[in-house]
Parts: sequence; structure tokens; C-alpha cells
Amino acid sequence: GQHARFKKYVGHSAHVTNVRWLHNDSVLLTVGGADTALMIWSREFVGTQDSKLVDSEESDTDVEEDGGYDSDVAREKAIDYTTKIYAVSIREMEGTKPHQQLKEVSVEERPPVSRAAPQPEKLQKNNITKKKKLVEELALDHVFGYRGFDCRNNLHYLNDGTDIIFHACSTSHDISLLGSQSFYLEHTDDILCLTVNQHPKYRNVVATSQIGSSSPCSGTTPAIHVWDAVTKHTLSMLRCFHSKGVNYVNFSATGKLLVSVGVDPEHTITVWRWQEGAKVASRGGHLERIFVVEFRPDSDTQFVSVGVKHMKFWTLAGSALLYKKGVIGSMEAAKMQTMLSVAFGANNLTFTGAINGDVYVWKDHFLIRLVAKAHTGPVFTMYTTLRDGLIVTGGKERPTKEGGAVKLWDQEMKRCRAFQLETGQLVECVRSVCRGKGKILVGTKDGEIIEVGEKNAASNILIDGHMEGEIWGLATHPSKDIFISASNDGTARIWDLADKKLLNKVNLGHAARCAAYSPDGEMVAIGMKNGEFVILLVNSLKVWGKKRDRKSAIQDIRISPDNRFLAVGSSEHTVDFYDLTQGTSLNRIGYCKDIPSFVIQMDFSADSKYIQVSTGAYKRQVHEVPLGKQVTEAMVIEKITWACWTSILGDEVIGIWPRNADKADVNCACVTHAGLNIVTGDDFGLVKLFDFPCTEKFAKHKRYFGHSAHVTNIRFSYDDKYVVSTGGDDCSVFVWRCL
Repeated sequence: GQHARFKKYVGHSAHVTNVRWLHNDSVLLTVGGADTALMIWSREFVGTQDSKLVDSEESDTDVEEDGGYDSDVAREKAIDYTTKIYAVSIREMEGTKPHQQLKEVSVEERPPVSRAAPQPEKLQKNNITKKKKLVEELALDHVFGYRGFDCRNNLHYLNDGTDIIFHACSTSHDISLLGSQSFYLEHTDDILCLTVNQHPKYRNVVATSQIGSSSPCSGTTPAIHVWDAVTKHTLSMLRCFHSKGVNYVNFSATGKLLVSVGVDPEHTITVWRWQEGAKVASRGGHLERIFVVEFRPDSDTQFVSVGVKHMKFWTLAGSALLYKKGVIGSMEAAKMQTMLSVAFGANNLTFTGAINGDVYVWKDHFLIRLVAKAHTGPVFTMYTTLRDGLIVTGGKERPTKEGGAVKLWDQEMKRCRAFQLETGQLVECVRSVCRGKGKILVGTKDGEIIEVGEKNAASNILIDGHMEGEIWGLATHPSKDIFISASNDGTARIWDLADKKLLNKVNLGHAARCAAYSPDGEMVAIGMKNGEFVILLVNSLKVWGKKRDRKSAIQDIRISPDNRFLAVGSSEHTVDFYDLTQGTSLNRIGYCKDIPSFVIQMDFSADSKYIQVSTGAYKRQVHEVPLGKQVTEAMVIEKITWACWTSILGDEVIGIWPRNADKADVNCACVTHAGLNIVTGDDFGLVKLFDFPCTEKFAKHKRYFGHSAHVTNIRFSYDDKYVVSTGGDDCSVFVWRCL
């Protein structure tokens, strides 16, 4: 039948041009095209005695033999980690880029040089202070977000439990439990793994690694960074040959060695002497995804790897890596499954968490016991406490009186205590656990970090964040240090900039694409991906009114400075106007025609009579409000004073477009309320700071790393003291302090 089961063997560099068996089927001969090589493969005949033993590589892909199906595991298996730094635009734009359009303008038609001079009437200056301040620098102040949807065991205590360390995107965060954050910012793409050295000699030494490309010309060769969590200094940089990146790292018992596993096709396992930057040994681990590779807590030579139908016990012998497969034997009800997590016990015991919720107990490399249904769903994470041997497990399980997604077990995993995580909503999928003195640190699939007390089982949320999904909607309050974010995860969340905490959130029921405050800050409008928009009362987040006049995504939404008109820009090449003074009926009173592509950004004029619309065709248009008639007279447009500026298009911002914008786009921009600076976010994951106006091509700027890829939106706070930026793939919200 179609899609038959098979085993694959890697050897030839590219095309295999012919294959032949010897007369007795004992040897296979293969010849290659580009590599001009003849390879001889010997066939291993399996004897009748051995055939009773089920091992990891003999298991096929049938669901029944895989311990069942789980959507999270299936999704993680299927992720193709490729670098996003050189990705195409997150939006499917069409037409000529702005900095290339001007090349076609003749000398006579070019605007005179005098246009580069700041024009006071171009933007309404909101006198936040008597002295208009230029923003000189940005400094990363806080990140809302934790990467739990596709990573595991990436959350640890530091300094005897006074700090925690984790990662969200291409930044690693060291957080004091008092609330302040500090950052390691040397990575250039998504961080996939994080581990902490447990040996007292190497206290606070951290290893992290990222997505990358093994192609030497790409400039993003995967690297493992070993660094000091206190000083943020890089101690060692291990250049990998793992193509696509490294998805797990772990230190040995003495702290001198580090083991890594790649997401390359062979899932290569490598052992490093990290202080010297030297590779000790390397070997292909398995042909399917390996999720975890960890040293035994008492060894520098023995470690275990688990993954898709995979369980191997490894020994480092000089510069060679030797392994034994996990042997199931004849134990009833046991079969090799996809294994997701590892923990260790005394007397050479190993515990592995399976996709069906069972925990397998191994002595040496033989299965000796099964802990049936340790969790009702996959056991995603396990943590071995070195000081007392107790084991924490985290998995997928709905909270009940007897069960929960986090459990604390004795040294042999025979008795346990379950914890219900009380966060105001159901927590049923845990991806990372760590145990400190009397406390358990929990990272959830939905981007939250929770601390649970062992004695009283009380839950304390340390980090809030959006769930998986791009964050496009962003708006700052017109007079307070708060902002709202709206995401494809179907939620809108209001955050406090000063106290760095979540104030409120609402489930919208559909993916959200844009958000805007009313000028008085009493209401917030949110546009959805399904064409609906909703207006909420800020204090209660209760619905004031909602409407759906379009079938495709609402790309931007704005309320006019006089609080009268609501403008709704959609993917259907339209901008609709609604009169808010007519109440909650929200009848459309006008719309803009002749828009050449989908709407990107909109800005009202200070007098609420005009609106500028940026489109996916790299064209900016000005229309009358509320009739929607296009304004084409350049003299009229020149005299308009805009209430704010978020457009990425126009002569005033031509300088924000980089030379290499043919590969990716500038996605968002925002001008300060003082009208002196503009910040941008782009597909390279960069936040950039320019002077405004920015009329010279390829203008000087300062750039800031942090987001992993695709900065989707950006805004200044009402007093220009903060910049808030949102991410696409990293699902994170960054707060930058203006200096």
C-alpha cells in the first residue's frame, strides 16, 4: 500500500543511482552520483532469540505501538526548525518597495531639499513636557513571555532559589523574584534550549543554544553559548555542525562536560569539553526526533537519550560514543513508546516519561517496572532533586481532587502528591518543572511561569504571557502607563508598564489582529481575524458594542481624536467608518474606495477630517473622513497635521527602509509624542531608533536585538518613557526604556 514502513540509512552525499543485492542477500551494493562512491552494506540477520526483544529502532510508526496520539507531541515532532533571520516577509506584500520607488523619480520631480527640514505642522506635538526630549537610546527593561509551547526543561532556579532563569525568544532572562529582569542578548535567533550547571564549582554557569543553519554562507551557524548568569559574560562559544540548530543541552556531574543533540536529520549527539571549546565525541543519535539527552547526576561518562520510539543508554569511552538500546523484555502491557522525559534514581535506576502517561523504570538498560498512568496524558518533563532524590513530573492532565499536571514523587516513584495549579484558569499542560527549597517552579504550554509551595500548595504566577500565536494588536493608553496587546491566541491583555504586571485579560473567542484606545482612554477597539470588531469598556473589559461587516481580517482599527469616528481597515482593500455618537448600533456611515491592497496602518489627522492609509502595495493614500473620498492634491496633503504617525510609508519615513529590504519588510513604526524620533520593527527581529522626519535614504539609526524574528507592532508610551514591541513567532511582548 501507499506510505509503506521502511528504515533509512544515510551514507551517500546526494543521489543514489543504483542498488544491487549479492546472490545470497547478505550484502547490498549502492553507487552514488555526485559522490562517485561505491558503498557496501552488510545485512544484519535477526535471530529468533533476539526477535522477542522490542527495541526503539525496531518499532514502527503505527499509532498503536506509539502509545497513542497526542496533538502537542505530533506538532513538536513535525516542527521544521529553520532560521527566520533571513525569512521572507511576514506579510505578503506586493509592488515596489519604497526606497526603490524613488529611483524612478526624475531630478526635476524630486522634492526640493528644503522638504527635509522639520515641518512643525506635520505632526501634532503633544506637550508631555515643556522641553521636547530627543530619545538617545533604548534599553530592554522587561519581557512578558515564556517559551513553553515547543521547548522543555528550560526553567531553573539560581542562587538557592532567589532568582529564576528561562528564555522566551532570542533572549535569556535572569529574574529576581522581587521582579527585576536582566538579559543575555548574544543570540540572534530563537533559543531552543537552556540548562544550568549544577556543580558548585560552576555556580550560575548557563548553556543556551538556538536555531541556525549549517550552511557556511548563511552567517547563522548554530552555536552553543556558555555564559555567566550574574555578569552575562560569554565564557565559551561552541560552534556546531548540527544543521538547523540544537534542541537540548545538559552538563555532566562534574560540570566539565556538556552534551548536546541537534535537530539535523541524524539528530547528532555531541559531547563537549566546554571550557576549551573542544568536541570530545560525536555520533548520530537516531533517525527521528530526540527530545531529551541528560547525563546521570553521578557520572561524566554515562547519559540517556529519549525521543520518538527511542530509548538509548550511552557511554562515553575516550573519543567514542557507545550505546545500548532500552530492552523491554517480556514485561506485560509494556511496549516501546515515544519517550519525552528522563529522571534518575539511586542504584542505576532511570525513569522515562512516555506519551501515554506511563513512566518506565529501568535498571541499567532493562525495563523492570511500569508506573501506569503517572499522568493521564504525556509526561513532558521530569526533574531529579539532587539533595534528596525526590522526583517532580509535569505533563498533560486535567486538575482533579486526586490528580494534576504537576506531581512530586518519592525516590522510587511509588508514591506521589499531586498539585492543582490555581491561576484563575485551567492549567492542564506543563512543559518544564524545577524544584528548589520547599518550592516547585512550573512552566506551562500557555506561556506562564508559576511557583507552587510544597507545604500549602499555593500557586503564585511569576510570569504572564500570551499563548502560542503571533501578537499583532498593540496600543498604549493616552494618559496612563498601561498598554493593551491582542494576539492570535484569541485574548486581549492589559499590562502595567510601571509595575510590570498583567492587570486584566479577556478571551475574545477569535484571533485578534489590532487594537486602539479611545482618546479619553475609556474604551478600546479590537479588530479580529474573522472580520469582526469589538469595542470594550477598559475598566471592566465588558463589551460595549460589536459588528461584523467584513469576512476577512481587520488589519488596523482607529478612533478619531474627537472621539466621534471609528475607522476599521481590512484585508478586503477597504476602510469603513462608524459614528460612535450614534451608540452601540455601530452603523457604517462611509467607507474608502480605490485602496489598491490590504490595509496595514491608519492615522487620523489632528482635526479628525482626514485619515492616511498605508497598504500592502507599498502605497500611502489620504482620504476624507467619513465620506472616504481620496485626497490627491499634494498641497492639501502637505498642510495636514497628523494626530499620530504609525505609517511605514511616505517621504517623511523613506529613511527607515534598509538596503536589504528585498528579503524582508519593515512591519511597523511609531513616532514619539514629541515628534522627534521614530522607532521601527522589521522581519529581521530588529527594533530600530531613527530621528524624525527621516527623509534621507538608509538613514543613520541605532538597532536593538531581542525578538527572535518578525517584530509585528511597536508603540511609544503616552509620555515617551517606554517603547513596547510585540513579536510574531516568539509570542512575546518587550518593554524598552527610553534613555
